[in-house]
Amino acid sequence: MPLVTSKQLLLDAQAGGYAVGAFNVENMEMVQAVVAAAEELKSPVLIQTTPGTIKYAGLAMYLANVKAAAEAASVPIAMHLDHGNSFDLAMQALRTGYTSIMIDGSKLPFEDNIALTKSVVDACHPAGVPVEAELGKVGGKEDDLVGDDSDPYTDPEQAREFVERTNCDFLAIGIGTSHGVYKGTPKLDVERVTAVKKLVSVPLVLHGTSGVPDDQVRECVRRGMCKVNYATDLRIAFTNGIKEYMAKDPDAFDPKKYNAVGREKVKEYVMSKMQVVGSVGKAK
Repeated sequence: MPLVTSKQLLLDAQAGGYAVGAFNVENMEMVQAVVAAAEELKSPVLIQTTPGTIKYAGLAMYLANVKAAAEAASVPIAMHLDHGNSFDLAMQALRTGYTSIMIDGSKLPFEDNIALTKSVVDACHPAGVPVEAELGKVGGKEDDLVGDDSDPYTDPEQAREFVERTNCDFLAIGIGTSHGVYKGTPKLDVERVTAVKKLVSVPLVLHGTSGVPDDQVRECVRRGMCKVNYATDLRIAFTNGIKEYMAKDPDAFDPKKYNAVGREKVKEYVMSKMQVVGSVGKAK
């Protein structure tokens, strides 16, 4: 089916008490893997790219891959800009045909974050494209952006004001997750999810989920997270598949052979996380 926007997917998740997985892709094989997983489990899904990934091949190239895969699929798929880092990039993604936009002003002062987010919302909403924003900070490193040392946790009352003033459609909040590979087992402030949800009506988003224990993710979903992002672990799965193939056949030279193994590893991983977030069988 044609690409859909993310708004109804997440509103349905909010109403149904589950979350939709959002999976970052780096190449055609990863796109194929995510869509194959969604098809097999009859799950809605978001496929997303970060600014760093976009630098590698461009918005149009990634959109073309996802659009072609979506049109051959029977489940709803949205194409999402993850961690859009400027108004200009958000507008480029919108014009290219992305059906969901994130603007990440979380490293800005509160008022500046509101102003940037509202400017993107005001530009995207007339086109029917929803906007995700972020308040609070996710630690670690996303592409070339390194987090600062300020308080990473989202203040619930600030979240209420932020959503009211920006009219954003979804809100990513800081509860102790981090981008990249965790050095230990993360401890999430799940009570903060409940506190924010009491004051904020829009669907909430969990970033930095790769490496977070499944039981903690399930608890976050139970408390109100409606979109759960996975990125680093997909890269690891794909790379491990290639390493596995090359270890058995170090003279291999056909990318189709070893990329197919990487693709299967990503599909297995994505299917396991769709089970965790509860989206299996929720495709409409």
